Amino acid sequence: MAMATTRNLSSYSPFLVLPTTTTAASPAMFQSNPNTSISIRALLTTPPASISHSRPQILNIPAKTNQLLYLEHSKHTQREPPRWFSPLDSFSSSRLPNSPLLLYLPGIGGSGLGLSSHHPRLGEMFDIWCLHIPATDRTPFPELVKLVESTVKSEHCQSPERPLYLVGQSFGACLALSVAARNPEIDILLVLANSATCFNGSQFRPLIPLLEAMPKELGASLHDMLNLITGMATQQRDTGLSEALVAMFSDLPGLAEVLSVETLVWKLKLLDSACSYTNSRLHAVKAQTLILSSGKDQLLPSRQEGQRLHRLLPKSDIRIFEDSGHVLFMEQDHDLVTTLKGTSFYRRTRNVDYVLDYLPPTPYEFQKARESHRFVEAAFSPVMLSTLENGKIVRGLSGIPSKDEGGMREALHRKGEEYQLFWPDQSEFVRMAAMFGAKIIPFGVVGEDDIGELIFDYEDQMKIPYLRQFIQELTDEAVQLRSNVEGEVGNQDVHFPVMRPKLPGRFYYLFGNPIETQGRQQELRNRDKAHELYVEVKSEVERCLSYLKEKRRNDPYRSILSRLVYQLTHGPESEIPTFEP
Repeated sequence: MAMATTRNLSSYSPFLVLPTTTTAASPAMFQSNPNTSISIRALLTTPPASISHSRPQILNIPAKTNQLLYLEHSKHTQREPPRWFSPLDSFSSSRLPNSPLLLYLPGIGGSGLGLSSHHPRLGEMFDIWCLHIPATDRTPFPELVKLVESTVKSEHCQSPERPLYLVGQSFGACLALSVAARNPEIDILLVLANSATCFNGSQFRPLIPLLEAMPKELGASLHDMLNLITGMATQQRDTGLSEALVAMFSDLPGLAEVLSVETLVWKLKLLDSACSYTNSRLHAVKAQTLILSSGKDQLLPSRQEGQRLHRLLPKSDIRIFEDSGHVLFMEQDHDLVTTLKGTSFYRRTRNVDYVLDYLPPTPYEFQKARESHRFVEAAFSPVMLSTLENGKIVRGLSGIPSKDEGGMREALHRKGEEYQLFWPDQSEFVRMAAMFGAKIIPFGVVGEDDIGELIFDYEDQMKIPYLRQFIQELTDEAVQLRSNVEGEVGNQDVHFPVMRPKLPGRFYYLFGNPIETQGRQQELRNRDKAHELYVEVKSEVERCLSYLKEKRRNDPYRSILSRLVYQLTHGPESEIPTFEP
């Protein structure tokens, strides 16, 4: 039933399948994981009254060439008004339940393909619609705002408890901000990449009168114009202008050959209009906003603009990508899903649920994080041990179920407190685990005393007036946890202990027997029963620590020197032995 199976579409944005066509190989910017396949629903070519209520055919793009939409649908819609299209199969079984709707608003190129390399992963978290603005379309900016606004209002009426994500690239960021300013009562989350709200100060605005003055009789195409600008820039030994202009249309590969200078003039005027319209309404934007700025944007001063928007928008957060250019979403090293997860910007209801909305790291994200800390792993050669169901301790993590307590005082010890545990009197984490039926896995870690000696702790710092005041300021700025708890656990002062490095030893981890709470929710509501389980967990953690402290004495490779000798003789990738569990 087309997209109507999940929601009724507004009259101007229904979907219908186009004839299957053969596309040319896509450029590198549209190539992603060769092991993925993307289902594509094309744009509407008939009036809304002729929409069929039977499920449309899905055009499957073969993974071998990974032709992400490319431009085939554009050939059929050059004379059509702006439309929405969905790049995903709306019946996908891998999508999370109650997934929010993500509306992608493209850059000035208008193809709607800017998120192509992100579609497979975003499709697991969102229902995605992309706005396509044909190259020959001349819809003014206020009308484009109304078009997007109509969709936002329609979807909000049908799912008022579900947030709407507006992801805007450059020009699309202006659209997103304008819609949010006009609808402060709707739960909208904005993701803005290199917003064009700074176009009035860019190097391209002066080009508008120059291009308007060019005689139409020349018949110059946009491709010719780019070559002309490139030649001028080369003579001036500054290719930044031409590179930036190419970047502006990089989501329309191949169209530079056929589009006219008239189109370029219209696009630049549209940017100018979008900039003025949006800046006059920024004060009305109340939506939660994530600002993504590139440090090497040759088209717009995106870094400075991102910081300006961050100051103006009350519910905004900002991330700056120092080595990225204007088309941030098309860069191979940029992962929008990881950015959303890392900033806690994903939710499926009006209020974030830190448990149900949590998305665990993927194998790719885990490997990427591990690579950035590879030197730590090489220096300390951690030993991982786990406990099987029969109680046997083995090397590796096979004893941990496939299907993870603490605070400032527990983490930052003082002199003479090596491996001393500080537990709250209340069995708080036991009741929390029982509430969600989670497994409790006690574990212990030793090795910190083998890498450094604590020489300047909290007690020492509090004796110095300046540092005492500094610690108090840091603590006041931090999130206040356990402020009403008595004893050592209630001391959550933020401070930075000073350590004297040692010749690196080795870290040892032992995961104890998992403790099941599933099916014990009613039992553990009883405080006495919860406290009994709490004592059991404490005992298991202490057992893990005692075991590791004793067994590491028998590790012949506890010293980094002996580990280096072993790797020299057996190879750098070989697993370094340890004691017998």
